[in-house]
Amino acid sequence: MSPADAIPGLVWAFRIHADGRSEPLPVDRRIDLTHDGLLWLHFNLADARATQWLAQTEIALPDQARAVLLTKDSYQQLHAVDDSIFGVICDLRRDIDDTNDDTGYLRFAMTEHVLISGRHHALSAVDATRRLLEQGARVNSMAALLEIIVANVADAMDGVANELANSLDEIEEQVVSGNSRDMLQKLGRRRRVCVRLHRQLSGLRIVFHRLERRGVAEMKPALQLRAAKMAQRLDDLDHVVVEMRERSRLLQEELHLQIEESGNESLRVLSVLTAMLLPPTLITGIFGMNTKGLPLTDTDGGFLWAAVLIVLSSASAYFIMKRLGIIR
Repeated sequence: MSPADAIPGLVWAFRIHADGRSEPLPVDRRIDLTHDGLLWLHFNLADARATQWLAQTEIALPDQARAVLLTKDSYQQLHAVDDSIFGVICDLRRDIDDTNDDTGYLRFAMTEHVLISGRHHALSAVDATRRLLEQGARVNSMAALLEIIVANVADAMDGVANELANSLDEIEEQVVSGNSRDMLQKLGRRRRVCVRLHRQLSGLRIVFHRLERRGVAEMKPALQLRAAKMAQRLDDLDHVVVEMRERSRLLQEELHLQIEESGNESLRVLSVLTAMLLPPTLITGIFGMNTKGLPLTDTDGGFLWAAVLIVLSSASAYFIMKRLGIIR
């Protein structure tokens, strides 16, 4: 087969045999789409040739499923129509070496024998699923394969949540110890991640709850997702993220209070210094006037007496503020 027969924009492909064994297929050659067994095709939707191929492919897909694959909508959805399940679910983006906390979207359309998925950015969960299949994981249906992908989405978000929890522990320790300089910006970033994770998890668990209420019992066994189990896992994870979001909010409020108290203390010290310097300023202003009849001008040691007056005026201001409780 010539490379010209290869499917454009294909990132990877797997054929899953009757015994559940997965066979990776070369993406630079023609793939037999009518072969027995299950087929998983994963596309880079940023490649215009891939979207063109998906629009014209002979694989039997409902028009709605094909539209979901080709759309750029960023809201999560899950539909079960005409012996097929299709939709858009969130996933965490993947860098070259690790998962980051940016959100991407996986678009997919699944029939009894074929799972077509696609993304515009490298994603963590589908890459983890690919590695599992390469390591020998067995899959007995398309629904089981999609469940593995969703479980990996939850695992990736759980990993980010654990990192957030450890980071919040460190920040809380510094806040409690009073060593919270430059913590506000760092805490703000953590809170934004919590908000983003909650938003995506909330949308993801809602679509699985909807699928659970509608029921998939009337669909073929190979397409019967365990929606209730997946929704429960997502609910538990979302509960943890919401707790961390509230925890980060409380820490942020505590930091604001510390910053406000520090600012008030600085203003109090400045006010005290200003009050103590006002009498000496008044005295030096009087002695600096170029007028006749100024005291001590014809007295030996006049400067010394003026200096004593300055010190006494500052001391008097200090003791008066001490008596009034301004200085603690």
